[in-house]
Amino acid sequence: MNDRIAAALALGLAATTVQSAESFPARPIRVVVAAAAGGGSDFVGRVVSQKVSDALGLPMVIDNRGGAAGIVGADLVAKSEPDGHTVMVIFANFSTFPSLGRKLPFDVLKDFAPVTNLAEGPLILVVNPATPVKSVADLVQFAKTRPGGLNYAAPGIGSMGHLAAELFRLVTKAPMQQVAYKGGGPAVVALLGGEVQLYFSTPPAALVQVKAGRLRALAVTGEKRSPIAPDLPTIAESGIAGYAVTGWFGVFAAAKTPQPLVESLSRLYREAAQQPDVSARLSSEGLEAVGNTPAEFGKQVRRDIDKWARVIKDANISIE
Repeated sequence: MNDRIAAALALGLAATTVQSAESFPARPIRVVVAAAAGGGSDFVGRVVSQKVSDALGLPMVIDNRGGAAGIVGADLVAKSEPDGHTVMVIFANFSTFPSLGRKLPFDVLKDFAPVTNLAEGPLILVVNPATPVKSVADLVQFAKTRPGGLNYAAPGIGSMGHLAAELFRLVTKAPMQQVAYKGGGPAVVALLGGEVQLYFSTPPAALVQVKAGRLRALAVTGEKRSPIAPDLPTIAESGIAGYAVTGWFGVFAAAKTPQPLVESLSRLYREAAQQPDVSARLSSEGLEAVGNTPAEFGKQVRRDIDKWARVIKDANISIE
């Protein structure tokens, strides 16, 4: 193939890609939510996708594919046609997939194109009020002086609640053991009943009990205070320098999706997430609208993969 023919082919391919981007989307977009209906990923995916649908004048078809902590839905999207008409909404535990000992049917870094981080929020560290603990410093001291240390609730092995607690244990050297439960609901019930002494909970589940006086909130896990609980300090503010755990809800497409289409999807979702009514609905659940570029979100995902790989290795966590 001579240089002139190669140049012509390249120009033709570029023209086709631009044309497909200009006519995108050509049909309704399938939004694979890699979780069961009713959870956080489903809430965020539906709220923001509806706003994208309004902007496009086309339906966004929500397809809940729960199972294996999101792996079932992720595999479906990894193998989908890379034409921008199938996207995935998934929680931040996506970044733990490579490190938990699972045999994955895809490569987290090679088989997905990051689109944008829709929203993110911290967890809340809560304790049973029967404990003599009023602050993070109290909690660490109590754990170190209590025979056998403390038990914390883990809403599933490798969940953000589990990893947040293990990171806390590693950086504070506080003696703590996990007690695993099948989800956040049973974990809260166990804490209320005194089976465990602490739990890193999602804000909505925790704050209902805190306001009722049945749990005591100590701090939030994010890098900054949460709008839903502005009086609560961060764990870093409480003396545990460098501690930060934030759960995000991200959008991904199949890896070979043309970059102009990825950029179009990102723009649509960013603009939708940052609409005042959408931001207000997210804020009501303790989440903050983000909406970053594909490059920015890709860097965030890679940082989290490295971070949780270290925690999982140091804490010797495995689901197998």
